[in-house]
Amino acid sequence: MTNRIGIRHEDKYEMERRSPLIPSLVRKLVEKDQIGVTVQVSPKRVFTDQEYMKAGARVREDLKDCDIIFGVKEIPEAAFEKNKTYVFFSHVIKGQPYNMPMLKRMMEMGCNLIDYERIADEQDRRLIFFGRFAGLAGMIDSLWSMGQRLKEYGYADNPFLPIRQSCDYASLEEAKKEISAVGKHIAEKGLPKELLPLTIGFTGYGNVSAGAQEIAHLLPIREISPAQLLELSDNKDQPTNIIHKVVFREEHLSRPKNRDAEFELQDYYQHPEKYESDFEQYIPQLSILMNCMYWDTRYPRIVTKDYIKKLFRNGRPKLTVIGDVTCDPDGSVEITHKGTAIEDPVFVYNPETGKPTMGFQGHGMLVMAVDILPSELPRDSSIAFSNALAGFVKPIADADFNRDFSSLELPAPIKKALILHKGKLTPDYDYIRQYL
Repeated sequence: MTNRIGIRHEDKYEMERRSPLIPSLVRKLVEKDQIGVTVQVSPKRVFTDQEYMKAGARVREDLKDCDIIFGVKEIPEAAFEKNKTYVFFSHVIKGQPYNMPMLKRMMEMGCNLIDYERIADEQDRRLIFFGRFAGLAGMIDSLWSMGQRLKEYGYADNPFLPIRQSCDYASLEEAKKEISAVGKHIAEKGLPKELLPLTIGFTGYGNVSAGAQEIAHLLPIREISPAQLLELSDNKDQPTNIIHKVVFREEHLSRPKNRDAEFELQDYYQHPEKYESDFEQYIPQLSILMNCMYWDTRYPRIVTKDYIKKLFRNGRPKLTVIGDVTCDPDGSVEITHKGTAIEDPVFVYNPETGKPTMGFQGHGMLVMAVDILPSELPRDSSIAFSNALAGFVKPIADADFNRDFSSLELPAPIKKALILHKGKLTPDYDYIRQYL
């Protein structure tokens, strides 16, 4: 059977402008696959209602005529309709408390839930993601933040000042062009000697980190190891036109609590309680920290409130900006108390009071923690996401969700991502019950 699918208006964030299905894909679904598409009216979506109409979609105020609804971010509890199928980033697989009421409502309504985050291949590699664009926008915003924070410190003509927030560029190409010009300026004119050696640290090595590093490499980058970072001298006679980059893996972030034991990656994944943070030794040597790794509460934090307080006891530290792309509230970077909005993207955490102040001014550590970074590059990120999702839309639209889970015909990656079926947690996700 073929169901009518819908694309919902994003309402969690004011500046959420992405779409999971772009007009060119909608045209293919309508004309080639004979799938009906309804698009909910949206004055802010990066692709206009008129573009979807030209592609053959209906444009309506609601999606009541749709059996399957595609979105991006979480959906308000009141918006769910009985027995429908929803495809979006639900953020429930860690038992996130702020989304448990939403999940309970979906269960009460007998809904099906497919979570993009869990669409993966047999090796558990994610197939549908915005991660690269989170890294791209996160690095752009962090370099912009570096320029603004250095300006607050008295460096009124620092080379990062021309860089703007990601959302202020018309495209990724435009942002890259401007950052490349900054890189050329640094290569030719150098950095203020007081900032040397300028270092950028990246936690993680997946799609998010790769996107962030892609932007960093538009600057004159020299990659070094974590061990070399510890040996890096503050000698002001070194070259002024180089920025050092270092990537931290699991073995650099944590160590066994038993000092006689060696770090073993699989043991770390299976028994994180046996490990403690080993990251603090690197923090004093960093200028910018880009936190791009996966984290949950089982693992040690890499930046704690207590450590930041200790770091500031000897005056202003070298670390100027934390770009927390991971953006887990009170998570691996404990001072990230919440994800920030695109229109109010940064705060300064005061280590003495334990309180944040929005903006670039104030005593403490500047944190950039935008919760929807890919939406700062809405057109580019939507095109890439939609292209990755394209091959799965028709099988989802054709599925008979009234069948038993065992006989439900879906591509393996999609069935793997089915968290709720007819309002019940599927076997792989039954563990979430404890958080309800």
